[in-house]
Amino acid sequence: MKNLFLGCLVVTVMGLAFWGYTENYATKGSLDKIAQLNEEIGLAHSRLRVLNAEWAYLNRPERLLQLVNANFDNLRLLQLTSDHFARLEQIPYPGPDLGPITEPIEVMNRETSP
Repeated sequence: MKNLFLGCLVVTVMGLAFWGYTENYATKGSLDKIAQLNEEIGLAHSRLRVLNAEWAYLNRPERLLQLVNANFDNLRLLQLTSDHFARLEQIPYPGPDLGPITEPIEVMNRETSP
């Protein structure tokens, strides 16, 4: 009985050792993958900063004005001014919703005295 218990104990310890060994290498693999992903994220952030700088450079107002003037014959673009917008009183707003008439109203003719 004692030998059976010791045998089961040895097998259990060996099984736990094997499990710990595989978990150790799985954890190291996951940490390596996390490090690689962090490096890729850093590279993506640096590419994004470069693209934002290029976008800001290409969208300078004086550069865009030069492009508009150079291509006016083809594009017919004009500068946007306040005259291109409507005044507030020119905007048609919908009136209040009165709803459907549910009860008819009878109207009587009254004669006015002269």
